[in-house]
Amino acid sequence: QVQLVESGGGLVQAGGSLRLSCAASGHTFSRNPMGWFRQAPGKERRFVAAIDWSGGTTYADSLKGRFTISRDNAKNTIYLEMNSLKPEDTAVYYCAAKSSAYRTDYDYWGQGTQVTVSS
Repeated sequence: QVQLVESGGGLVQAGGSLRLSCAASGHTFSRNPMGWFRQAPGKERRFVAAIDWSGGTTYADSLKGRFTISRDNAKNTIYLEMNSLKPEDTAVYYCAAKSSAYRTDYDYWGQGTQVTVSS
């Protein structure tokens, strides 16, 4: 059974940093695209960042330069480094993975981790 477990969320002041982790189990995702999404209160879930099997990355335009996605295939884990956090970054952050590199949609999702940025 595939599981994605996020950790690292919490309360931080504006301008601070957080590092989220997403540990996968039940499947080795070293060759699978993985990503981060977030859902703010009352809003739809939105794309944050993605990383492919080779380490290639894509970001939501508004987050480029502040957020960095990375992966450690030996640990079957991806990370999201978030810097210069703003109150509008407050959201539940979800980790996701595709079952193959040819998939358009993400097939597996974590439960989410809350990030709250205070002003």
